Amino acid sequence: MRQYEMMIILDPEIDERTVTPSLDKYLQVITGDSGTVDKLDVWGRRRLAYPIKKKNDGIYAVVNFTSESATAKELERQLGLNETILRTKLLRPDAH
Repeated sequence: MRQYEMMIILDPEIDERTVTPSLDKYLQVITGDSGTVDKLDVWGRRRLAYPIKKKNDGIYAVVNFTSESATAKELERQLGLNETILRTKLLRPDAH
């Protein structure tokens, strides 16, 4: 089991109140495979450094979790299939 941090940028046109429930659905991939979600932090709407899919803003969320590497890759794959998610970035904070 390893520590991971994932930043997720969502489409700014969705309602910010639906961000946490919709992400919880995807985070069940981690908990279903004996991992743990340590923290889900929704930062809210922010301006992007450059346009992504012709959008200038995005809703940022950061998830800290512990899981196997295959589970983390599966979560990243499933999030990539969702059209409301503009970008994801998966990091291992302990790997320098």
